[in-house]
Amino acid sequence: MRPDSDKLQKAVARFSSLRILVLGDVMLDRFIWGTVKRISPEAPVPVVEVSGETVMLGGAGNVLRNLITLGARADLCGVVGKDGSAVRIKELVRALKADVLGLTEDPERPSTVKTRVIAHSQQLVRIDQENRAPLSRALTERLWEYLEKALPAADAVIVSDYAKGVVSAPLMARLSGAYSGIISVDPKVENLSFFRGATVITPNHLEAAAGAGVSLDEPDYVERAGRLLLARLGAQAVLITQGEQGMSLFCGETKIHIPTTAQQVYDVTGAGDTVIGVLTLGLAAGLSLEEAAWLANRAAGIVVGEVGTSAISYQTLWDSLERP
Repeated sequence: MRPDSDKLQKAVARFSSLRILVLGDVMLDRFIWGTVKRISPEAPVPVVEVSGETVMLGGAGNVLRNLITLGARADLCGVVGKDGSAVRIKELVRALKADVLGLTEDPERPSTVKTRVIAHSQQLVRIDQENRAPLSRALTERLWEYLEKALPAADAVIVSDYAKGVVSAPLMARLSGAYSGIISVDPKVENLSFFRGATVITPNHLEAAAGAGVSLDEPDYVERAGRLLLARLGAQAVLITQGEQGMSLFCGETKIHIPTTAQQVYDVTGAGDTVIGVLTLGLAAGLSLEEAAWLANRAAGIVVGEVGTSAISYQTLWDSLERP
């Protein structure tokens, strides 16, 4: 059932009083836009005639962008290289009126950049520049020094894990030991064991099945995966996103399915960042897990209707709550 609209709007109105700390893999998302009119004579591939290019924050950076466009204050902690992409990342963070003190430079690795080539509203190819090796002990210590100073002011912590080396078991152990508030995690399968005891974990249905060791051929694989992950990780809740099928929330003995509100799905890029951002803000604003999940689902339904990594604005989310 849909939660009370007045309660949801009061929670959204409180977003501006909240401060969220984002820890994770910071990226630069680059989109090359164009059209395809012919196939290359050199190989059976389309020739893209470029019409434009867009650069924006991705990964943990896109979580930051979602939080700030929703009216909250946010701090970002992660690692960049010492290169031109790092300069651009910092420019984009500053443009959001956020500081870059939590971005640690590592001259031994490139900044993570994902380049997507899009023609006729379809992604043709993605090119990744990255180093997935774990951080050195010295770099991890520098991240912790920043986190330790930022935690007292945080109303919640979001961990945005893309398995690029920033999030580690030792770092998560220190975080969970030092912070007793809301910790929301968007995990990668290989790192699931790092997040025991988190408030809520938000894998997609494929990640959940892989992490729980459940076959996708089982008709109830989402429910089995959700219950197994909840038990194994000792989290308060597991929220499994399922694209066009909506979301399923597992909390204690309760399972709640929330159908999608998307009218049409164009691009799911960045939708997970919107989900965890809105979910965490909702919880920090006093909503229940079910209410916050419903709100996150409404926000995701808006974002997937746009092409390219997207962030939802405060006004757009507010207006959506006045509709059925």
